[in-house]
Amino acid sequence: MADLPLHPFSPFAIELPTYVANTISAPVLVSIFAAGCAVIFLITYGIIQRMRPSMGSGEMAVAMWFALCGCIHLFFEGYFSYNAFDMASKTDIFGQLWKEYALSDSRYMSQDAFTVCMETVTAVFWGPMSFFCVYFIIADHPLRHPFQIIVSLGQLYGDVLYYAICTFQEVVFDIVYCRPERFYFWAYYFLCNFFWIVIPLLLIRQSVNEIASVFAKVKAASAGKKAQ
Repeated sequence: MADLPLHPFSPFAIELPTYVANTISAPVLVSIFAAGCAVIFLITYGIIQRMRPSMGSGEMAVAMWFALCGCIHLFFEGYFSYNAFDMASKTDIFGQLWKEYALSDSRYMSQDAFTVCMETVTAVFWGPMSFFCVYFIIADHPLRHPFQIIVSLGQLYGDVLYYAICTFQEVVFDIVYCRPERFYFWAYYFLCNFFWIVIPLLLIRQSVNEIASVFAKVKAASAGKKAQ
């Protein structure tokens, strides 16, 4: 009995003396998270309908994306950043959600330097700036695309480093942070983070094209005035 791991996270050798097991099952935790996302979308939709009902579906989807990012970055990841040095003992909803996710990446339980710093930067900067993006999109503000590029590039950079460092640790040092069940790797570690690779890339391309188009029009207008 003494050789059994005292927690479910890989590698089992890491010490988590304050670990308390989750009391809510994984399907219920995932359902709660999905329901929270749905509420965020509904609230954002209601705000858009009140402030700018003529907004197209594409712009509405981007606004909802940044509203979701703002809530996840500021509140959920901010929770981790604030409690990073004792996550293993947390039994509230956010704490149990993080412990469920940590089955795919135990760095969230072991005060890993990169994870703590990366999540803190994400919460402090990309969280509030995501909410600014929502406002700028709804208000059709000129700062929308500069902010969209900054936030999306920050998300992309953080996610690439997240994948890269974990892969480096496994390939070079043979340290595996994910449990052996492939579900945790593909559903939690890969899929849940891959959204922050694909969508930021699309939004960066959109903003670059919009800014380039505006500069091209300004340049053409300036050339036309000089020719007169």
